[in-house]
Amino acid sequence: MSDFKFSQMTENKPFKLEKNGKAACVTRIGDQVFAVADTCTHSEASLSEGDILDYKIECWLHGAEFDVRTGEAVTPPATEKLEVYAVAIDGDSVTVEI
Repeated sequence: MSDFKFSQMTENKPFKLEKNGKAACVTRIGDQVFAVADTCTHSEASLSEGDILDYKIECWLHGAEFDVRTGEAVTPPATEKLEVYAVAIDGDSVTVEI
């Protein structure tokens, strides 16, 4: 069962997906889809409200950036990495394993 359709995603526009009591920040970059924990490890802000640039999501609150491929914090003030969720694409169906 898919969580959403690839064709409905806007490139470089993250959105929040809530599933199993957790929230993921999901984004499409090219033909790839990435999912990381939605909460910034520095400020408890929702990352799905941030901006995507070159595989990085920027927290809108204090500007911390995270690599959406690995979850690594790449700029301060964040120092802790995000949890990364597996993504499966089958045709137009996308499923995030949270």
